[in-house]
Amino acid sequence: MEPDVLVVGEALVDVVHAGDGSVSERAGGSAANVAVALARLGRPVRFATAFAEDEYGAVLADHLSAAGVDLASDPHVVGRTSSAVATIGSDGAASYEFDVDWQLGEVPVQPAPMAVHVCSLGAVLAPGAADVRALVDRVRGAATITYDVNARPSITGTGADVVATVEALVALSDVVKVSDEDLETLWPDLPVDDAARRLAGLGPRAVVVTRGGEGASWVEAERRVDVASRPVTVADTIGAGDTFAAALVDGLWTHGLLGGRLPVLTDVVVEDLLAHAARAAAVTVSRPGADPPFRAEL
Repeated sequence: MEPDVLVVGEALVDVVHAGDGSVSERAGGSAANVAVALARLGRPVRFATAFAEDEYGAVLADHLSAAGVDLASDPHVVGRTSSAVATIGSDGAASYEFDVDWQLGEVPVQPAPMAVHVCSLGAVLAPGAADVRALVDRVRGAATITYDVNARPSITGTGADVVATVEALVALSDVVKVSDEDLETLWPDLPVDDAARRLAGLGPRAVVVTRGGEGASWVEAERRVDVASRPVTVADTIGAGDTFAAALVDGLWTHGLLGGRLPVLTDVVVEDLLAHAARAAAVTVSRPGADPPFRAEL
């Protein structure tokens, strides 16, 4: 079996209410978006998720198959397929209301993947979150662990239990991606930079902070590397952070860094990783929906 990435987390259907009043249904979910983005970049992907044998589930199955994403386990462990109502504001930013049922079936992890990516609701929403953490525990050390916090306070809340769950996964991860909004939401008493350094001190090699139009930062306990965002006309922001996360994993693969714990990286390598991820995310925000780029578009 060729080397691959295992993505673990939610798949759902976005019911998108656009600014012009139109309504459309699109396959999505943070983890599903990452899996599709990696596949479009030419990386072999296994995806562990959950959806039902219903109309929305068929939409997801077709979407994943068309993208070349292999299912890592039987997804039919829930009674209904999850969905989210996404409302697009005048600035292209999306707000969400979720209906999510999250569980995780048994996921084979042999042969071990090069990397395991976990994210968003799948990492914190019971009962599946406990299985996600157990899976990460099983493969940590053999696989590189990447974690995108991608907080969804409307469904998980922001209480101490949620923060503790997030921090426990941060401590098991090699690279953590988090937006400035995530940091403000979950650690409101800390300035963004202090919150990022707090997470970096829990054990990951680095915390990557995305700042929208202000670029992104690679944060370690004693170092910070910044890159600017790319100028782009925003259609909407659906899937932008997921594309950034996928491209970050792709860049680590390109540099031969997947397959275990990360070493200290030079500033040149870090800048290349962040610039690559920013380029990919810029393509996604330039067109409607979670529509990540193919390799040839970067």
